Amino acid sequence: MNTRVLVMLSLLVGMGAVLHAVLPPFFLGMRPDMMLAMMFLGIILFPKLPYVLILSAASGMISALTTTVPGGQLANLIDKPITALIFFALFLSLRNVLKHSAAPVLTAIGTLISGTIFLSCVLFVIGMMEASFGAMFLTIVLPTAVINTAAIVVIYPVAQTILKRTTPAQLMSV
Repeated sequence: MNTRVLVMLSLLVGMGAVLHAVLPPFFLGMRPDMMLAMMFLGIILFPKLPYVLILSAASGMISALTTTVPGGQLANLIDKPITALIFFALFLSLRNVLKHSAAPVLTAIGTLISGTIFLSCVLFVIGMMEASFGAMFLTIVLPTAVINTAAIVVIYPVAQTILKRTTPAQLMSV
């Protein structure tokens, strides 16, 4: 594994943690998960399975530490690795078809998948929330998908520009 890539991925996790902590809650203490956008960006920029596994584990742990949802700790530890692997598979299979729109489209889809897994864990497996799945999906997951997609539309071109400016020797080792 490349140390530079691991440092970049850790910076994305750190930025996701800060964004996750500063955004206000929407509904029943739940806030949009900006960690997802940073995790998806890391997967898009460095699409290799070992990086995806490390990134998803780190994202799950940091999200579990910063969540305000009752039962969200376990749900985040379950949700992030599953979502990352599904997102990774979708990215590898659709990146040539979607080309330039792959990042925003897959971010929206990935956020919906993550929200479904998270809510299923919290509502059905752990049984910690009083609200219904539909209400939580409409009030938390859909707005989060919009926010994450908008963030990727802004952040992804900047990240691509930064990666293009690195030296060829650095890129070859990625």
